Amino acid sequence: MAEEFVRLGHTVMGCGRSEKEITQLQTKFPSPHDFRVVDVAEDNAVGAWAANMLKRYSAPDLLLNNAALINRNALLWEVPAQEFSDVIDVNIKGVTNVIRHFVPAMVKRRSGVIVNFSSGWGRSTDAEVAPYCATKWAIEGLTKSLAQELPPGMAAVPLNPGIIATDMLRSCFGGSASAYPTPERWAKNAVPFLLKISAADNGKSLSAAS
Repeated sequence: MAEEFVRLGHTVMGCGRSEKEITQLQTKFPSPHDFRVVDVAEDNAVGAWAANMLKRYSAPDLLLNNAALINRNALLWEVPAQEFSDVIDVNIKGVTNVIRHFVPAMVKRRSGVIVNFSSGWGRSTDAEVAPYCATKWAIEGLTKSLAQELPPGMAAVPLNPGIIATDMLRSCFGGSASAYPTPERWAKNAVPFLLKISAADNGKSLSAAS
């Protein structure tokens, strides 16, 4: 997504936990783009990052919460407590931390779109991924509630991105994940779709075409 947004002329700010991958993004997309190593599950870290970004730039026009973990395929009662907590911390608390520190500036300006990445498993379920399903169902409800709190001119939507051949999908589907679009191919369609989301979509559960 970052590459496609940049290609279309947008300034991109982003974060991730992998120092190696963030360094690659910093090298490939230098200023005015801005990429930092941040764990969204850490509220203090998100707060410091947001304060720095908001000082250097204006409030974001499009805020994307797409960080997520998935549990290793297992029956719910066999998922270790720490692994369950890790999924909750990133998939729900991480989204909320980013909202907590960026959305007030967007509300003050009374414009902007917040997209919280849900999943097909946020609207359906499957065996051995109960923790992940629980978090994505939570994102649907959290986002629809947030939508009711925003002033006119803004939007919050939960987005089912579709099925994409990522490492996460391979952890569940194995080799059959290769039958689905690569992230690069998906982004060619998804980024223009994201850019068209407006206040008229506030509170709607949307799905991106792959």
